[in-house]
Amino acid sequence: MGIRITGTGLFHPEDVITNEELVESLNAYVEQYNSANADKIAAGELEARRGSSAEFIEKASGVKRRYVSEKTGLLDPNRLRPHLKERADDEISLQAEWGVIAAKQAMENAGVTSEDIDVVILACSNMQRAYPAVAIEIQTALGIQGYGYDMNVACSAATFGLKQAYDAIKSGARRVLLVNVEITSAHNDFRSRDSHFIFGDVATASIIEDTDSKTGFEIVDTQLFTQFSNNIRNNFGFLNLSENADIDDKRFRQDGRKVFKEVCPLVAKMITAQLEKNAIAPADVKRFWLHQANASMNELILKLVVGKAAADADPALVPIILDEFANTSSAGVIIALHRTAHEVNDGEYGVLCSFGAGYSVGCILVQKHVV
Repeated sequence: MGIRITGTGLFHPEDVITNEELVESLNAYVEQYNSANADKIAAGELEARRGSSAEFIEKASGVKRRYVSEKTGLLDPNRLRPHLKERADDEISLQAEWGVIAAKQAMENAGVTSEDIDVVILACSNMQRAYPAVAIEIQTALGIQGYGYDMNVACSAATFGLKQAYDAIKSGARRVLLVNVEITSAHNDFRSRDSHFIFGDVATASIIEDTDSKTGFEIVDTQLFTQFSNNIRNNFGFLNLSENADIDDKRFRQDGRKVFKEVCPLVAKMITAQLEKNAIAPADVKRFWLHQANASMNELILKLVVGKAAADADPALVPIILDEFANTSSAGVIIALHRTAHEVNDGEYGVLCSFGAGYSVGCILVQKHVV
């Protein structure tokens, strides 16, 4: 018997925003803002906002488009956030609704029903509310007995969630449903040239169970790491009102250059150490499913792990889905696995590795078993 990922699911909303659409909206906002604040900008009291271009976005990130919860509000220069309708308490929340759709697909792919699952974990960057846990709402909507909880380790939440699922099964649970629902468009600052293009909205789900009778990816080893940093941050929280804080600026922000410089070598070091611990050569890993934040980051990490020659010879070692989805925070590694699992053969190894705010890094070494 071995604890395996036996099924995954993926849901994305229908609305798509291209880089060209996003740039047109930002540049219109920038023109309005700079015109309305021309005197203060001239006096040095305010900084002028900067526009962008589709070429800059793709060169800086590799992103070409992204799925979003609602596009008309995001593309309105006078709004720059989605038009979402508040739901009554007796209606299923948006985050739970997406999670249920992805979960049903994962359950079908794993060949399990609600009666087979004991634990539901919602692991993602941004929860729709403080409580009750959205995981429990998903659990109830699916008719699952047992327990559920929410957890947040930012972009590393999926790999940290896999570790929690692994431990739950070791402690007696039969199966775990891990869900990652990222409605990132609601926390991003679409007024910022540096961040307006980064994120996309999506939901993923995975079934984890102890089995030797199903095809899946057996979890061979797990490595988790955290180290505090302010370089990626979102200060939105329930204390904001009591602090008389400016809630308008409580959104995602980062120092991208510092993140790139500090995180890439850290991630490569962790992956290398994990492979060495398990006596596996980097050349024997079929796929590295890395966090989908930035194409250049993933290219560098791959080169640091397998060497420049091997990375250049086979760039498919690191599947890239961010060109279509953008950065979907915790869900990116699961999307990459979901889309390319068929490329890994029986007995071959793969590494799921996510990294992000915290800093946090999670590495899950897996081996595929075909039954």
